[in-house]
Amino acid sequence: MTTIQDSIHQNDLPEIGQPLADGTFFVRHWLNGKEYAYVDLGKSAEFAGEWGEYDQDVDGAVSYRDGASNTVAMAEAGSPIAKQAMEIGEGVFIPSILELALLFSAKQAGELSGFADRWYWSSSQYSADGAFSTHFNDGDTDTSDKPSGFRVRPVRKILILQ
Repeated sequence: MTTIQDSIHQNDLPEIGQPLADGTFFVRHWLNGKEYAYVDLGKSAEFAGEWGEYDQDVDGAVSYRDGASNTVAMAEAGSPIAKQAMEIGEGVFIPSILELALLFSAKQAGELSGFADRWYWSSSQYSADGAFSTHFNDGDTDTSDKPSGFRVRPVRKILILQ
């Protein structure tokens, strides 16, 4: 198994749209007082599946910002897509609804490619029955029933050292 770097000095960051940590660097973003470089793992890592079961409240998957913690909570609750994302590799997760919006923004700016004009899951739960998703042709965001079979675009984040 390849070891993926978990941090990078800000002076060593590539340009947006360039390779980083087995993917493509697409945004710098602050989360919980730390700055991270977010990496899209690309079309080859993409898959489809159900978020989870209808009427299952996953307490730890309600962050609109932190997809990594949401994904861990989803996997612990038995979510098939969360387990599949985490099996891809170290630090891989399903983006939160905010992180998914950042991913869509990079796609719209032409910095990322390979997206289907379909719905993509976020790891942000809306209710016991639904979670947030975004349509990647127009950026429409809505809630969808957890048993729906939508696309997942896994990402990872790397701590930026100042």
